[in-house]
Amino acid sequence: MRGAPYLPFADGRFRLALGLMPLKPSAWIEPDADFAAHLAEKRALLAARHGDVFEALAGADAPSAELLALLGDHLPHHHPELFERAGAMLRNLATGEEWNVARPFLHPLDLCGRFVQEDFCVLTPHDGPYLLAGATLAAPARWRLREKLGRPLVEVHAPVPGYDERLGTPVDRLFATMKPDRLVWRLNWSIVDDPARFQPVCVPRKRPITDPGAELWLRVERQTLRKLPVTGAIIFTIRTHVTRLDDAVDELPHAAALAAALRSMPHEMQVYKNIAPFAPALLAWLDARA
Repeated sequence: MRGAPYLPFADGRFRLALGLMPLKPSAWIEPDADFAAHLAEKRALLAARHGDVFEALAGADAPSAELLALLGDHLPHHHPELFERAGAMLRNLATGEEWNVARPFLHPLDLCGRFVQEDFCVLTPHDGPYLLAGATLAAPARWRLREKLGRPLVEVHAPVPGYDERLGTPVDRLFATMKPDRLVWRLNWSIVDDPARFQPVCVPRKRPITDPGAELWLRVERQTLRKLPVTGAIIFTIRTHVTRLDDAVDELPHAAALAAALRSMPHEMQVYKNIAPFAPALLAWLDARA
């Protein structure tokens, strides 16, 4: 199938902004046609590199149990084509897996990550700022979970140019005032030279990009935020979509919009997103396509 599910650059501008939109609770989790394949990919990663995919501090235990109970109710109610619930047992109809959500045999956050394509981060308040207390992260965009665990959000996002100055205070205010029944979502995007979802580090490319349409991919993260009513923790989900670039910009206006957005992106942001090394070749390709 051609096209990408989301085109965050469609207006031709790059902004460092929260860009939050209201989200219906029924749309919290986003399964698609790759559901079973992505869960198989997660299982393989967890078997081979469990410590790189899942970590949780003690402060994440109660919120993770609350999240597990929430998912155990949400999935069969909103996605009955994929999940069914019988007592304490939750069954995935696509994979045949079955779990006891009342007495999980794994850490509840680890188990949550095996249910759906989303990754989950648990953020807990600690004398004001929220800390990253745990995560199940099968699709990191060039960051290591262990290096961020236990840190406040401003430190987690320290490498992002302009985050502290422009987003630090709004994010802290949002977390302090969020209501459990008010979910929000946003999109984050980049252009990458590796289609793998699991990318804890950036591997320098040995050869230059000669065919951007076939050698580059649009990587979009659909991110959601919701506050848990009992523990007050914030659950941050990340659903990663990767689309080959010539499929993502399959219409001329899309190529023009992406070129304009890249030209409005500050150079330091292009460096942070690892776009700078191939930006000239990418822009030339987009201009020709548009």
